[in-house]
Amino acid sequence: MTASLPTPFDNSVISNNSELQRFFALLQQAMAENCLQRLLLSKYQGSQRDLQRLEIRPVEIKSELLWRFVWQYQTNHQTRNYPFTEALSLLTELLPGQFKAAQLSTTTSDAQLTISKKGKALINIKKNTVKQQADTSHNRQKQRFVEQSRPFLSALGVTDQQGQVIPAMSNKWKQINKFIEVLQGAVKESGLLQAQQLHVADFGSGKAYLTFAMHDYFCHSLGLDAQITGVELRQNLVDLCNKAAAGLNLAGLHFEQGDVKHFKARGINVMVALHACDVATDYAINMGIRTGAEIIMCSPCCHKEIRPQIRLPEVMAPMLIHGIHLGQEAEMVTDSLRALLLEAHGYQTKVFEFISLEHTSKNKMILATKRKKKTDNSAVLRQIAAIKDFYGIKQQCLEQLLLA
Repeated sequence: MTASLPTPFDNSVISNNSELQRFFALLQQAMAENCLQRLLLSKYQGSQRDLQRLEIRPVEIKSELLWRFVWQYQTNHQTRNYPFTEALSLLTELLPGQFKAAQLSTTTSDAQLTISKKGKALINIKKNTVKQQADTSHNRQKQRFVEQSRPFLSALGVTDQQGQVIPAMSNKWKQINKFIEVLQGAVKESGLLQAQQLHVADFGSGKAYLTFAMHDYFCHSLGLDAQITGVELRQNLVDLCNKAAAGLNLAGLHFEQGDVKHFKARGINVMVALHACDVATDYAINMGIRTGAEIIMCSPCCHKEIRPQIRLPEVMAPMLIHGIHLGQEAEMVTDSLRALLLEAHGYQTKVFEFISLEHTSKNKMILATKRKKKTDNSAVLRQIAAIKDFYGIKQQCLEQLLLA
């Protein structure tokens, strides 16, 4: 499908600038021959508040080729489709009038346009070695690990009644998907896909976005018989979440008032503790190990126990005398010891960056999956002892709990 070419540009700025003429000639040809993949306008200097970028892609709707303009604001996106002539005319008004940079991607080349403060345009073109076909499908699907139409998302205020993500909840939506992506990988490694029944405990469940997501993943996506327990100190949130679960008729999902220090383990298969403060993370890991959990997921918050114990090695004293550096060192040492203690007790452990959580700026996750075979832990125990000796650490909460 191709479009007829419009009359030459009547924009005087474009007409008097050879580089702009060259760019728009490429753009016009790409649009007319349906080989445009993406046009991105940036460096906005117009009057619309919070407008950041404008993305243009081809889209075929009811056998008609249109051009989709997505105006990307700081908190939301606005979309409108234009036919060929209107789209090209609008672009000549926006560039270089309001946007000062553009990236043009076609099936045969990529072009970068930049406009200086004095109005000088510079274009850089790079040919593609492999020809591609422009995608004009109306509904491009991003890979999602949670179905956007799931009822719990609407009940918790992540999506509206039409199943669209509420702009203010876009970060939470990303977090939910990232969490389920990580959980999915751990479940495959652990062998829990073959489980007849499993119990999941989420400590510090809060408003329970991830607790509901886990129930949906295990019960809806995998079809497993799962009991999901959210444990939360604040009774008002416990009541709120139980009411939401009852309203959705979610069997196997319930919430209890309490904390990880006093919760009695009942054969937990998956133990989750996100943004658990200081030694609460140690109590959660200890419970996971004690109950034989196949998966332990923690996102530590606050690292107060180790910091006052750290003895500054002479060579590191000039660095760690700064409070921020000492805090970062204490955080690294604390979570390294936790990971090693998990290794010593039969777990394969990963420590990696996780998407930022709602109640903390910390975005580190400790993920542990239980090994199917026992291994010699003597080398790991020696590593733990060496680290403690190097930093002068006398006590670490998780180690003490595991020895009790």
